Amino acid sequence: MKALLLIFSFCVSVSALRATEPLKILFIGNSFTHMNAMPKQFDKLAKSLDQKVLVEMEAKSNHTLKMHCGRPELFKTINSKKWDYVIIQPFSRELIFDKDSINEATIPYFQQIMDSVRANNACTNILLYETWGYKNGFAERNDTDSFDEMAMKIENGARYIADTFDLAIVPVGMVWREIVNKHPEINLFDADEHHPSPIGSYLVASTFYAAIYKRSFDGAPSTVYPAEQMKTIHAVTYKYVLSHIDNCDLRKNTFFITKTESNPTTKRYKVSCKSYFKEADSLVWDFGDKTSSKYKFTSHSYKKPGTYTIKLTVNDECGIRVYEQDVYFPAPPVKKKPTSNKKP
Repeated sequence: MKALLLIFSFCVSVSALRATEPLKILFIGNSFTHMNAMPKQFDKLAKSLDQKVLVEMEAKSNHTLKMHCGRPELFKTINSKKWDYVIIQPFSRELIFDKDSINEATIPYFQQIMDSVRANNACTNILLYETWGYKNGFAERNDTDSFDEMAMKIENGARYIADTFDLAIVPVGMVWREIVNKHPEINLFDADEHHPSPIGSYLVASTFYAAIYKRSFDGAPSTVYPAEQMKTIHAVTYKYVLSHIDNCDLRKNTFFITKTESNPTTKRYKVSCKSYFKEADSLVWDFGDKTSSKYKFTSHSYKKPGTYTIKLTVNDECGIRVYEQDVYFPAPPVKKKPTSNKKP
């Protein structure tokens, strides 16, 4: 049976998506994941923006991926559902070392978890959760004894893992760095100067929202934390993720519909559609006006204003999936005839 799934769009003027089933997301990590109930913050944020999600986590304090691989509970959870996304958080300090150390301490266990996820569902999107530097760095190493130095070492280590496994990165650490360096009035760190404060965990949740949905935070509640700080986090997170979407390889298995304004001269109403399903055997765009296209990148003009349902049907190793979203073009305003001021 065809599944009605999720659509991603840069264009905030496109109406809200429709989905029959929630997006199933599993977080795997340690206290940098579970602190301040970050997955629940993500769940609340997504639902406040009309997304259907089901969020679970397998997160244990001080756990490396090697330690996770010794936990039967982890693999039981992995096998419990056909996850749409599994997010894996490596142990931060393992990523500040050289490639040989990462190859020994992290890569084999990342591989084991990833193999288990793929064995359960070959179509699960696996994301790498990039964490942040400690407030004053990691003093036991001269090359990581400041926040910026440690943050960049983690960035380099995360990219090495992402390149090794051809994975997309959720750049939490780099968004965190943007806030620390440009908005010091927002305290992202807990008292221990390592873990996230409550609003730090909200930044993490916001970065995952932007990375998965590629949508703005318009309409999100702004009363959980100081409103101006939440506004700043939303703006910085959205801008960073969208401007680094290719650098972080976040286009995989997504598509984008951009609506342009109607042209009053030609009376045409145009959309641009781009699909990034690399492994698709075939795909078809149905524009909702009895026209279609088989091109990955295409555009279409409607002759009349109104609401049109655009469908993308993708056929690949995951089966046949149908993605659907409405676009709305309002009718141009009716010009009123000028009234005469002349008296009869």
